[in-house]
Amino acid sequence: QVQLVESGGGLVQPGGSLRLSCAASGSLFSINAMGWYRQAPGKQRELVAIITSGGDTNYADSVKGRFTISSDNAKNTVYLQMNSLKPEDTAVYYCNLFRRGVDDVWGQGTQVTVSS
Repeated sequence: QVQLVESGGGLVQPGGSLRLSCAASGSLFSINAMGWYRQAPGKQRELVAIITSGGDTNYADSVKGRFTISSDNAKNTVYLQMNSLKPEDTAVYYCNLFRRGVDDVWGQGTQVTVSS
C-alpha cells in the first residue's frame, strides 16, 4: 500500500513563491508517473504538472514558465516549485502517484491561497 503526504502549502501574496513536497511511502514499484493536481472551489480537479519515471515533464498551460516539478528518487519525494503566484492559483493541491494496472493514489491535499 502506498501513502502520499503533501506539505508546503500556505498563504502567500501575489507574485510570491511556495514549494510543495509530496513524500511517498510504502510498496513503491513500477511507478509510471507522479503529478500535482489542483481543485479550486466550484471547479473540477485539473492537472498542474506531471513527471514520468523517465523524467519527462508536462505542465498545464496556465502554469508553464512559473511552476517546476521535480523529483528526488532517493527520498521518494516529488516537489512543485511555484513562482510568480497569482490569485487564480488558489486551490487545494493534490499529489498523485500512478501505476498502470496497479493503482492510482492520491494525497490528502494541501491548501494554497494567493491573496494580498
